[in-house]
Amino acid sequence: MTTVATTPLPPAPSAAQEAEIAAGIRVGDARCLALAYRRWGGLVQGLAARSLGDPLEAEDVTQQVFLAAWRGGAHYRPERGPLAAWLVGIARHKIADALASRTRRTALTAAAAGLPQGPDPAAQPEICLDRALVRAELARLPDPHRRVLWMAYYGELTQAEIAARTGLPLGTVKSHARRALHRLRASLERADSE
Repeated sequence: MTTVATTPLPPAPSAAQEAEIAAGIRVGDARCLALAYRRWGGLVQGLAARSLGDPLEAEDVTQQVFLAAWRGGAHYRPERGPLAAWLVGIARHKIADALASRTRRTALTAAAAGLPQGPDPAAQPEICLDRALVRAELARLPDPHRRVLWMAYYGELTQAEIAARTGLPLGTVKSHARRALHRLRASLERADSE
């Protein structure tokens, strides 16, 4: 149910009210974030719905936009433009992430549909052993590394999406992924040589 898109827009805030809302968001004032959501949530959701063509996905993106605004409010610079433009900029990034994720899911589904059906894994014990080995090596990784790999491969999230969901900087997410893959590869190569 989309309440944001169906409710009428509240009157546009005056320049002073918008400055107060922006200042509140910059310092993490939840009341100001709620005011921004009431004022510009419909704009963000409408943009997402037009771009994605899916109202439920548009709702998710809208929530992600305002969560990102909440987490990154200190980065808003009023001298660069109005608060609405900043929110639309965040929305464009989140919409692009959603479209990229959709494209990856579609490609993976198409690729999986085209794969020949292999033999029953239970009939080949080495496949089960390989899976168990990979799970065991994943379990040995430090928690941040394991979590990033899990979100990337099993959650099918981009590194930017992982950064948004975890609150980690994008560079840290990339470093965790690179180190985790390196450690996993080294562990599996050692296990293979034994």
